[in-house]
Amino acid sequence: MNSSEQEDLNTVIRQHSEWLANQLHAQRESLFPPDASKAMRRFSSGEAARLLGVNDSYLRKLHLDGKGPSPELSPGNRRLYSVQDINDLRHLLEQTARKSGDYLPGRRDGDRLQIIGVMNFKGGSGKTTTSAHLAQHLALHGYRVLAIDLDPQASLTALYGVQPEVDLPDGGTLYDAIRYEDPCPIADVIQKTYIPGLDLIPGNLELMEFEHETPRVLAQGNAGLFFYRVKDALNQVDDQYDVVVIDCPPQLGFLTMSALSAATGVLVTIHPEMLDLMSMSQFLRMTADLMDVIAESGADMSHDWMRYLLTRYEPTDAPQNRIVAFLRTMYGDKVLNAPMLKSTAISDAGLTKQTLYEVERSAFTRTTYDRAIESLNAVNDEIAALIQKTWGRT
Repeated sequence: MNSSEQEDLNTVIRQHSEWLANQLHAQRESLFPPDASKAMRRFSSGEAARLLGVNDSYLRKLHLDGKGPSPELSPGNRRLYSVQDINDLRHLLEQTARKSGDYLPGRRDGDRLQIIGVMNFKGGSGKTTTSAHLAQHLALHGYRVLAIDLDPQASLTALYGVQPEVDLPDGGTLYDAIRYEDPCPIADVIQKTYIPGLDLIPGNLELMEFEHETPRVLAQGNAGLFFYRVKDALNQVDDQYDVVVIDCPPQLGFLTMSALSAATGVLVTIHPEMLDLMSMSQFLRMTADLMDVIAESGADMSHDWMRYLLTRYEPTDAPQNRIVAFLRTMYGDKVLNAPMLKSTAISDAGLTKQTLYEVERSAFTRTTYDRAIESLNAVNDEIAALIQKTWGRT
């Protein structure tokens, strides 16, 4: 290569990073003007009724009787409910419910905080998509949820409308609460989202500092039980949430192991392809070995449940079906009954930094949207049932 063609790699990478960040920021401002912040859409009366588990006619009666919040009326006099409206209706319906918890499914006295670690060793397994939709689904159904982006790539953060390189110039990730020197209270890094009942701890590249610092501090003999740092931080806000969803990095580093030590439930995402299956085999073996080491140091590595979730599944793909059958034969009920189907609706929503719960049904063909949303709801309902079972409910 001629000297005239040679470029300083560091300069090129930094320049390209700045270009991309500026373009992403401009795109976000064009999508969500004027203050570049997201807002959750309103739900039709039929959607609100399904979220509450009642009939639409009952919601109409409440509205006509002047009970509960007053929904917005569309030009065609259709009732449109905000998430806050739905939450207010939950509390109203709970007052006349046959038994406690019919409409407010969260923790009661004696129930421990559910911390779900969503993980896989391989990128592209649908981990972030799963985490984002699960956290929103639970919040829309009345749970108090904290979503934590523990992946330095911060895809979950971006999907929730926060641009790490622009919005987090001075930190603001979980690293600030788990670092070894002068950690801040975890409450300082929790942000409210555009969905009532759902809070976020965003991520960015700063999280890698924990991976770099832990070996150094361990060598000095000062790290103590490093794997308790996420759990100890979450203990500070234990009474404020029902469920914590952690989007773990796609590697078995110190962040993942600390999250695994804090978790009460583990969800492993699997794309049913042979290369992904081989990668998962390595992931499980390495995880087991590391958990043994941590357990020998005194940690309780028991969990309420562990499940495998099939992601980006195509029912018409014969090789995928063979792998799915193989997994179900081998792991039985450890594999969730509901798979997450591959759908253009989910990927198209992601182009505008939205989840499928945020976009209008009219943005897609009905069959495409309905197929995708039914798949997501089936997966998330099954996980919600696991949470309820852990709390001793049916």
